[in-house]
Amino acid sequence: ELLHPGPEAAERGVVLAPDGSTVAVGPLLAGLEVGLKRAAGTPAAPAPGDPLYAVTLAEALGTSYLLARANGTRATLGPGGCWDDVEDPQVFTLVGPPSPVPDALANGALDGVLLGAQLAETPAPLAALLRGYYHPGAAGERAPSSFRRRRFGARTGPEKLEEEVAAALRLLRVLPATRSLLEDVGDEEAAAVARRAARDFVDAYVECPAVVPRCMWGARPYRGTPSALTPPLPFVYIHHTHEPGAPCRTFAACARAMRAMQRFHQDTRGWDDIGYSFVVGSDGYLYEGRGWHWVGAHTRGYNSRGYGVGYVGDYTASPPDVDALALVRDAFLPCAVRTGRLRHNYTLRGHRQMGRTECPGDSLFREIETWHGFQ
Repeated sequence: ELLHPGPEAAERGVVLAPDGSTVAVGPLLAGLEVGLKRAAGTPAAPAPGDPLYAVTLAEALGTSYLLARANGTRATLGPGGCWDDVEDPQVFTLVGPPSPVPDALANGALDGVLLGAQLAETPAPLAALLRGYYHPGAAGERAPSSFRRRRFGARTGPEKLEEEVAAALRLLRVLPATRSLLEDVGDEEAAAVARRAARDFVDAYVECPAVVPRCMWGARPYRGTPSALTPPLPFVYIHHTHEPGAPCRTFAACARAMRAMQRFHQDTRGWDDIGYSFVVGSDGYLYEGRGWHWVGAHTRGYNSRGYGVGYVGDYTASPPDVDALALVRDAFLPCAVRTGRLRHNYTLRGHRQMGRTECPGDSLFREIETWHGFQ
């Protein structure tokens, strides 16, 4: 039941990892099993495609798009969800209608592929493997799991994933439980389904960054009635928080920083909510502030014209680490353009260009001067 939860109980079979991500157990364990068998030299049963992808992602992704086609609807991925208490998680609740590939299953599939492949190449005790993957390093290094999207993308491009989904569709065509979904699907249409499924998955879970939703960092409710933004927006404004003055390198530390900033903005500043649209942690994740849809309080006089993105820390003397910079420059900004939230010819500016402030710090400002869109 835990390994194969039905759509009516999609919140089952998931765990909260130490890096703050929710991971479906089924595809993770399936990938580990394939890796262990390969390490032991156990031959795989004859089947189209690579079993490592079939048991983690390809079958679920193909099924999702076939079901949508059969129902005359557009295929969806997601949704995400939230735990009742991130300190003592007991109940996970999805934030929208379930699909065959919710965010937790995507995380579990990415981890299953990566860890299964690692086990096959370098056998290791599972306890050490999982602990080393999901926990931050003793010297404050990010948990390797926070790199899952980048590492999966380096290993599995859209073309490779398309091949594996197409192979899964060939398998689904002969399995009794799924044969009816492909009865009237020709080879060309099946290829188109595989291509669309692979492209959508890569767009959502590889090329776009993971965003920790408000409910996961313990946000208070918005005070008052928010004003809606009208995307695509023409501007992005880069900030540093200054206080907290140190980068947050774990989910727990970043969630505490978010709550502290929200308390300061609401209780001391008198604002309706935390001011930033998004906040960048040094743990590998973006944190949702006002988000994509609501006007923030980050750049006086310009809040309705752009998103405010704040880096946790004081970057007067030195910049954020290279991965935190890349998270915004190479993932967040291109994703915002592709998804229609930001204009393709957007302008990027530092907070100091819009008012009397030293924000985002001399060092970070020198960095963003080299970014696409800076003016």
